[in-house]
Amino acid sequence: MPDAEHGAGDGRAEHDERGPSDERHAHSGTSKAVAIAVVVAALGYFVDIFDLLLFAIVRIPSLTSLGVPQEEARNAGIWLDNVVQTTGLMVGGLFWGVLGDRRGRLSVLFGSILCYSLANILNAFVYDIDPNGSLSFLHSIGLGTALRQYEVLRFVAGFGLAGELGAGVTLVAELMGKEHRGIGTTIIASVGVLGAVAAALVATAVEWRTAYLIGGLLGVGLLFLRIGVVESGMFKDVAERDERSRGAFWKLAWPPERLRRYLAVIALGLPIWYAVGVLVKYAPELFASLGIPKADTLTPATAIMWCYIGLALGDLASGAISQVIRSRKRAVLLFHALTIVAVALYFFVAPRSAFTSKVIILFLGFAIGYWAVFVTMAAEQFGTNLRATAATTAPNFVRWAGAMGSALLWTALEPVVGGQWQSAAIVGAIVLSIAIVACLSLRETFGVSLDYVER
Repeated sequence: MPDAEHGAGDGRAEHDERGPSDERHAHSGTSKAVAIAVVVAALGYFVDIFDLLLFAIVRIPSLTSLGVPQEEARNAGIWLDNVVQTTGLMVGGLFWGVLGDRRGRLSVLFGSILCYSLANILNAFVYDIDPNGSLSFLHSIGLGTALRQYEVLRFVAGFGLAGELGAGVTLVAELMGKEHRGIGTTIIASVGVLGAVAAALVATAVEWRTAYLIGGLLGVGLLFLRIGVVESGMFKDVAERDERSRGAFWKLAWPPERLRRYLAVIALGLPIWYAVGVLVKYAPELFASLGIPKADTLTPATAIMWCYIGLALGDLASGAISQVIRSRKRAVLLFHALTIVAVALYFFVAPRSAFTSKVIILFLGFAIGYWAVFVTMAAEQFGTNLRATAATTAPNFVRWAGAMGSALLWTALEPVVGGQWQSAAIVGAIVLSIAIVACLSLRETFGVSLDYVER
């Protein structure tokens, strides 16, 4: 039996002697099947990011059209996006992650896209219900107002969006050879994050309701592309052996060393969603507090677009660097260092003009562009029986903790330190410190075999 150390760091994850090797699984499907899986996962993540960031892009016009005063758009946005939607992501991450290990990776790829696509299509039709009309019963269940409908649908959309990335990355990682799976996941992340750029362009060209409709219909169209995707051979082997621990989320919390490993994986990605969830989504408010004239303050759409252009380039660079230096950890630590520089520039150089703001947000996006390496590490840290659960829940816990936690801490510290940007900077220092310590605590996973189960 191969050394368990190559499977997981807690010493209790074991390779099963009956299971075939990593490489045989990788080549059990044709190269065409692997290519289809990568393309479909990449396009799926593209639509995922399109819909995930769409609210942040249309936050101000959609809320003001529904009667929210513009001066209240920040707090309303934090509630709907950083709290409600990310809570949907967290709950959905648990559901889809367990389903992925129990029923297979493909069931999540189909189910999650259908869920969030329908939610976004319905989001295009929110409106206040006439209490005396045919739909007056909606008032009795708390859905009589457009804002409450918006709230419920953002939770449902978040729930559906939670499954896409983890299932796609897990499937591709298990279909590809251990030396090359980082290339596949890099392609997924790099193509996927461009969905935010597409969402920003669409939202500036059409009315916000139409933008939601387009996002939902893109997802429905993806369902037809998934017909040719094959299931992971590693999952099939574990399913055939009726491995009882498949999808047992509680096993990520025991033994304690495995819980430490899982929490470290989550902490690893916190700076990404601190940057996106606070510095980028709320750039108009933060730059105003930094002294940029209102005429030069970036819109959410512009800030998100420049950030995600940088993120796409960063994902390509971090993935390529990790392949060249044959290390996930050192690549992530390098991008943590770049993020520290970018955050410092954001607060101390960006206020000079709208141009410098765009350049620095582009660089910030590049610096946090280690998402591809992060999700690969999340998949590589755990055995086949818990891999989809870990790879699906970890990114969504990052989104929840990074976006909601950072935003709530930001607003809580604001009256204490006396300003928006000062409190945001303190939150950044906390988040980056936690992430660096977490990265140093994790084992290196480049090139390790994935053909094992957690015992």
